[in-house]
Amino acid sequence: MINRSHLEALLRSEEELFHKTHPQSHQLYQQARNSLHGGVPMLWMIRWAGSFPVFVKEAKGAHFIDVDGNRYIDFCLGDTGAMTGHAPDATLQAIAGQAGKGITLMLPYEDVIAVGEELQRRFGLPLWQFALTATDANRFALRMARLITGRPKVLVFNYCYHGTVDETFIVLDEEGTPIPRPNNMGPQIDPRHTTKVIEFNDVAALEISLSAGDVAAVLAEPVMTNIGIIHPEPGFHDELRRLTRKYGTHLIIDETHTICAGPGGYTATHGLEPDFLTIGKPIAGGVPAAVYGFTHQVAERFQAKLVRDDSDVGGIGGTLAGNALSVAAMKATLQHVLTPAFYERAIALQEKFTAGVEAVIAEFKLPWIVKRLGNRSEYWFRPTPPKNGGEAAAAIDHELDRYMHLYMLNRGILMTPFHNMALISPDTTEADVDYHTHTFREAVKSLLG
Repeated sequence: MINRSHLEALLRSEEELFHKTHPQSHQLYQQARNSLHGGVPMLWMIRWAGSFPVFVKEAKGAHFIDVDGNRYIDFCLGDTGAMTGHAPDATLQAIAGQAGKGITLMLPYEDVIAVGEELQRRFGLPLWQFALTATDANRFALRMARLITGRPKVLVFNYCYHGTVDETFIVLDEEGTPIPRPNNMGPQIDPRHTTKVIEFNDVAALEISLSAGDVAAVLAEPVMTNIGIIHPEPGFHDELRRLTRKYGTHLIIDETHTICAGPGGYTATHGLEPDFLTIGKPIAGGVPAAVYGFTHQVAERFQAKLVRDDSDVGGIGGTLAGNALSVAAMKATLQHVLTPAFYERAIALQEKFTAGVEAVIAEFKLPWIVKRLGNRSEYWFRPTPPKNGGEAAAAIDHELDRYMHLYMLNRGILMTPFHNMALISPDTTEADVDYHTHTFREAVKSLLG
């Protein structure tokens, strides 16, 4: 339905508008290139829809202002890192209160007990450890699983996302053959030596892969989120748990994105029973923090193989993990920000957001859909929901994605980069949602006009 020449012309027009309205960001970007590779402090920031990134002046709640004075509704929210909304008051107070009393000592603080007990209550797993990123939490859980089982392999799902865990950079080609993920930069080892990969929702492939008895752990998001939102088919999680137990494989559930489903993530909402659970990003209101929890059985088997005197060089843990600032931020965020009331309001607003997009799609009879999980949703430029990562990857339209992002950005809306995903915080207003619906409709009209 999209005329590609017309789309190319629209993109050029939006790029010109972006340059015109962001002169200070452009100037800072040029200056940054003298000291920062690519003009950015972190590689992914080169991928924003404009030809340079927006430089932020300040952010609060669901909104921010850039250095040119442009105001934005933020539906990206730090790609989940700021799902709480920017600078939540309770978290700020906890950070300020702790900072003057010490930031890190590599010793425990009383607050760690409150955080551990709250994690028990929310997710149902009895024992917890702290990290700084979900990547590290996943890495540590994988190491524990391999040590306990004596098995070398990990199993992941095609086009999964678990941060920068080396073992997960593997996909299936068009013929279903495992290959290193394209553009995997400088891998330590070909992931085919460490990892098995199958499609999400493929129970038959799961049993075949586990039956060899060489898989220490399945690492899975309960709902795939980084190649679009892909829900499990009915009964899939029951089979995933049954088969991992049957073949002596640990199940690691990564809730880093799916914490959007509720206070205890998808695990608590749907009664999952993982051996490990990992989560990072939003649990400290934007301060770097992550945790991983596990069962008593896992703890007993791990403890039996742990050499205490070498625990600091065994590849699990870190000197800044469980630092006082992160712990204080986690305690405040879990107790006062990521509450049932947070989810009730945010999910209701996301339902309104989704309904608005679906109404525009229906009005223009577009072969597009919207998928939602809690306070997260995403629109797809295809008529039916993909059931796995391979189908989702085949549906990506980079030009159309970039146009929709840039059109929104030029009109004061920030969507999550790399896909058309929106997160809602309780600080988002109904007027914000209505403005997105209006702007989305105008973007569609421009494409079809």
